[in-house]
Amino acid sequence: MAGTSRPPHRAVERAVSMRLQVPVRLMRAGVRGLVRPVLGPRMPVSVQRRWLALVTRPTPLAEGVSVASSRLGRRPAEVLVPAGGEPASTVLYLHGGGFTTGSPATHRALATHLAAASGATVHVLDYRLAPEHPFPAALDDVLAAYRELLARGAHPTRTALVGDSAGGWLTLTAALRLRDAAHEQPAALGLISPWLDLTGSTWPDDRTDAMLRPSWLRRCARDFAAGTGPGELDPLEADLTGLPPITMHVGSEEILLDDAVRLARRARAAGVPVDLRQLDGLWHVAHASAGRVTASTAAVNALGTALADHLRNAGAPERTA
Repeated sequence: MAGTSRPPHRAVERAVSMRLQVPVRLMRAGVRGLVRPVLGPRMPVSVQRRWLALVTRPTPLAEGVSVASSRLGRRPAEVLVPAGGEPASTVLYLHGGGFTTGSPATHRALATHLAAASGATVHVLDYRLAPEHPFPAALDDVLAAYRELLARGAHPTRTALVGDSAGGWLTLTAALRLRDAAHEQPAALGLISPWLDLTGSTWPDDRTDAMLRPSWLRRCARDFAAGTGPGELDPLEADLTGLPPITMHVGSEEILLDDAVRLARRARAAGVPVDLRQLDGLWHVAHASAGRVTASTAAVNALGTALADHLRNAGAPERTA
């Protein structure tokens, strides 16, 4: 029966199991040695962008997912379509990278695995980056992309907004803007290691995190904010009433753990359903190693399953003219 098929987890897991898997401890060491040193406040953004594109390229894509270039909301994008998926289910994915780095290419592996796990067509937006394009450029791109998806026929009750790290900030803030504008909201939000407190008021010692350094995050926040007042950039202090259900993953070893915990606490107090999963032994956006690290693949599969359930259970009532 249409609308009742499950994401092909077993096929995905069999394909992944046939590849050489990297132990968690080795991948953590690789992230600490190859990524963390480059994500520093003195490293030029242009170098960071090229390096991240290089180190993410070898990560294997999910099998059975087509990748095509497209445009969405006046911006480039990639559209990922899983074989045997649910054509009516849509995900708008917002990549991380501190608002200054990242692209659909750097997050292609993660997004293809999410498409395979959720059965949804995933659109990965190439939003404008700081410092060339500070706030609100990226947020404007996200809102324009979401509205265009709906104009093309995507139904909000079969659509999810998903983002990692800085993309998590964009996801949550876009949902707040849509709610405040009385616009049709997505059925669900998915947040992976979201960076929500741009001031870093609760960041612990940076040595605990295999990837992130507070000094780099502070530079990214300055480049992104470009003089914007903190009140306009703090979704953790917003009224969260009326937001869609939130599925959120965060690593136990990352400095942004408290951002996720604070959001879960405040959202639940506002009556928003929240599924917060703390992934023991994993680092910031460990999901990006899906296909290479078994625990990362399992995390993306769990997120995809949760999103598929939200999109399936929300249904798609007829729109009124």
